[in-house]
Amino acid sequence: MDFATAMRISSSGLTAQRTRMNTVSSNIANINTTRTPEGGAYRRKDVVFEAIPDARDFGEIVSSSPSTDLQRVQVSDVVVDRKAPLLKYEPDHPDANEEGYVSYPNINLMEEMANMIQATRAYEANISTMQATKDMALGAIELGR
Repeated sequence: MDFATAMRISSSGLTAQRTRMNTVSSNIANINTTRTPEGGAYRRKDVVFEAIPDARDFGEIVSSSPSTDLQRVQVSDVVVDRKAPLLKYEPDHPDANEEGYVSYPNINLMEEMANMIQATRAYEANISTMQATKDMALGAIELGR
């Protein structure tokens, strides 16, 4: 694997984890949002990753051998959770229904924090990989002197 390929694969991981972190942050920020422009309570979002061949163009994908296929990560979709909202009895709330219940997002703060820690660690691992790749390239240059 060459220097550019290693950096491209690690940077795809950084981009994917940044998107995941933004999604988790949005979930936490909207944990008490009872009214959205779409109507109803905020719906939790989750990121879906997919592995794609690491190639710069279609020609590289077609010409590469299956045994040496390197893959990078890409965000394929951001899905909206379809779980029912949590109902809390608050008859004085402006968004309460006829029975006095307010629909709150079905978001578990501990689950979101665990997702955030996992995304942070994956991001840090990709940074470490990029640093190690850079150090190896600099070492190779020093050998050539």
